[in-house]
Amino acid sequence: MKATDIPFVRHIGIEEKNNELSLNFKENILNHINTIHASAQFTLAETQSGIYLQSLFPELEGKVIPVLRDAQIKYKKPAQEKIIAFASANEESIEKFKVQFDKKGRGSLQIEVVIKDINDVVTCQATFTWFVQAL
Repeated sequence: MKATDIPFVRHIGIEEKNNELSLNFKENILNHINTIHASAQFTLAETQSGIYLQSLFPELEGKVIPVLRDAQIKYKKPAQEKIIAFASANEESIEKFKVQFDKKGRGSLQIEVVIKDINDVVTCQATFTWFVQAL
C-alpha cells in the first residue's frame, strides 16, 4: 500500500511530490492556538519516515511487514504555514540493518525526520524506529 493511500493520511490531506511529503495549513488540522496540530505534524513525520524506509529498500516491497516500534518527537516552533518533511538515516545504521535482515529475516532501523515550514523554520524533529520482518 502506498503511504499516501492510508485513510488517516488522506483524511488530514498529506500530499506527495517526488517522495517529499507536505501538509498545507488549513482549518481542519489546526489546534486551539490556530497552528498545525501536533498530531498532524506527527502523522506527516511518521508517514515520511515510512516512505523513506521504502525508498532505501525497494527490493523488499511486498516481501516484508514494517511496523513502527518507537517514536520520539520534539516540537520546536509553532507551524503557522505549509510544512514539509525531510527524512534521513545514518549510513552505518543502514548497513547494520542490512546485515541483521540478511542474517535473521528481520531488523530495526531508525529514521530521522525534520519538518520545516515554507520559510525553512524547523517546527519539529523526530526519530522513528521501524521493525521490519520478512513475510
